Amino acid sequence: MRYNPNEIEARWQKYWAEEDTFRAEDISDKPKYYVLDMFPYPSGAGLHVGHPLGYIASDIYARYKRHKGFNVLHPQGYDSFGLPAEQYAIQTGQHPAITTETNINRYREQLDKIGFSFDWDREVRTSNPEYYKWTQWIFIQLFNSWYNKDTDKAESICTLIQKFEEKGNAGINAVSDDNIPAFTADAWKGYSKKDQERILLKYRLTYLAETEVNWCAALGTVLANDEIVNGVSERGGYPVTRKKMTQWSMRISAYAERLLQGLETIDWTDSLKESQRNWIGKSVGASVSFNVIASDLNPDPSPKERGAASGTKGDPGYLTADGINAKLLVANARENRKEPTKAELMLWEELRDKKLGVKIRRQHYIGNYIADFASLEKRLVVEIDGGYHDGPEQTELDEARTLELKQKHLFKVIRFSNEEVLDDIESVLSQIRIALSNRKSYKDTDESGTSEAAP
Repeated sequence: MRYNPNEIEARWQKYWAEEDTFRAEDISDKPKYYVLDMFPYPSGAGLHVGHPLGYIASDIYARYKRHKGFNVLHPQGYDSFGLPAEQYAIQTGQHPAITTETNINRYREQLDKIGFSFDWDREVRTSNPEYYKWTQWIFIQLFNSWYNKDTDKAESICTLIQKFEEKGNAGINAVSDDNIPAFTADAWKGYSKKDQERILLKYRLTYLAETEVNWCAALGTVLANDEIVNGVSERGGYPVTRKKMTQWSMRISAYAERLLQGLETIDWTDSLKESQRNWIGKSVGASVSFNVIASDLNPDPSPKERGAASGTKGDPGYLTADGINAKLLVANARENRKEPTKAELMLWEELRDKKLGVKIRRQHYIGNYIADFASLEKRLVVEIDGGYHDGPEQTELDEARTLELKQKHLFKVIRFSNEEVLDDIESVLSQIRIALSNRKSYKDTDESGTSEAAP
């Protein structure tokens, strides 16, 4: 029998369409199976070879599972809302609604001719208002939520407002901005509506932030890293520059640990799970020690001083002085502890002996600096600045010091003046508590192995 593809394939494709052969049942006793492809951009006059290359394999599997008795959901759709569709419309000089509809019709014709077993009753078009209203809805849900670290889940922003009204933000354990000033319940009630909203934005799961982005002026939009090839936009080859812009961001990292734990309960291949773990990027760090090379300053370093050269990348450990300057730093730190300022002494009485739940060290050496107070477990430095810090030269030095502690040693630095400590120590302590609660803990950093640790 002679095979006539035009006749036979057209007849069966017509039959599949009329009989809804590949439609997934909403209610069925069959076991369920979901086969999902990446939706194509309808930004060209037709499919390219990469589309069927991926779709054929998944379609074979969808058909196999149907033959095995599964109720298979195998949908198709079009990622038709965004830069590709917009650029195609610009290039062709037509309205994007026209070019998108024309391209979708052509894509559908080609997909049907190939014979894919898609459930077209569930077609998705991201440019359809009936679709993107749900992406807007999701944004609103995130905006009206905050992440409670005590319950390890997102909650309505109303519950946070209630906490503020009852006791201010003391003890709030949330994924939030850093350096949020402490306030009482009475202070919260006295704030204007605008000020209250400004504070809530520091806690919401979606928030406005100034971030560095890939800006393409020719396309008039921000690009993801994977949309840039050799320093230019993948579409059009236009120049891309890094610039700071205020835009909406999301506190996605709040869910990192839950995502990692969830990987243990799903039926995925180990290689795919591992790629997800790497993408999430959890790091517990490592501690590396280096021997200090003898110098004129310290020709015969002691074992303790050799240990003081421990690296701080990853897990800082408690010996965090720069190896070259370790001897001087240790000596200076010892002298500084003998002559604390009044503000330092007052704050130390409130921080010592783990009174805030973590070990705090005073006059502790980190890199090339001596921090007034430091929690190595939380990688937090607290500095008490005297009047000389108000000068432009010292301010510049303080900023450089803060930057190095952050970038090289991964410490966060918060600063208070002598007057703030002496006049309102409770407010200072509240801000330190908030900063500590917003920092994750690092393992193996709360044991003292040196007599130079804070007493």
